[in-house]
Amino acid sequence: MTEPQLTYYPLGEGVTAFSTTRHGGFSRGNYGAFNVNRYCGDDPEAIRQNRRLLSLKLGVTDDRIVMPHQVHGVQIRKITLGFLYASADEQTARLEGVDALMTNVHGVCIGISTADCIPIIIYDPQHEAVCAVHAGWRGTVQRIAREATLAMITEYGSNPSQLQVVIGPGISMEAFEVGDEVYDAFVAANFPMEAISRRMPAMDGTPVEKWHIDLWACNRLQLQAVGVLPEHIHVSGICTWQQSDDYFSARRLGIQSGRILTAAILH
Repeated sequence: MTEPQLTYYPLGEGVTAFSTTRHGGFSRGNYGAFNVNRYCGDDPEAIRQNRRLLSLKLGVTDDRIVMPHQVHGVQIRKITLGFLYASADEQTARLEGVDALMTNVHGVCIGISTADCIPIIIYDPQHEAVCAVHAGWRGTVQRIAREATLAMITEYGSNPSQLQVVIGPGISMEAFEVGDEVYDAFVAANFPMEAISRRMPAMDGTPVEKWHIDLWACNRLQLQAVGVLPEHIHVSGICTWQQSDDYFSARRLGIQSGRILTAAILH
């Protein structure tokens, strides 16, 4: 039987946190083989089959796998029992334009999609709550990791020093070459550029240097700034651009390609 291959993260006994890989599904071409994202142009039947496989692996029904339609913003949606009992159309509407999900409902899988952007899972073992965050460069500039942590403090009474965090597969600084406009956006947002950026030879081989930005470090610093302990932040170190055979990379495969699902489910 075809079975999705997942990368798991040891965040604690009360939660299963993981990222999907490209292996073990029904999608083809640059969507192959395991894609469950409905918003990237993949064959709907392949997506349906892949979601069925994921449901079986996680031991939850398909309607308990919740994923938003992301827009590189900072809107955070709280998934409650009321949301789960809403109609499919109502759920779709509530998930539009959302880039982070959080819940304290057990048995529901919340996740976000990436293909070079940075996925983050924040787990509160004390209050049994979890948050999945999509931090592309635009969301990182807007400090979505900080906003998600503050939202958990407000909604669940989370203590930042008790939070456990994983930063999942995303593009590394070595591969994340940016134009001056992106660099300037981080400068304008008061990021410590000496700590999160570097001039490196252009990746196309031309004799110039380009800016590279460390999105892993940008998000780690945000989390630490609101009280998450450095030793509680696990960076997977998986670069999607360098490991595009195993993880989707839009820079390598193009926009018309699959997406990684990074998600968590409370037990």
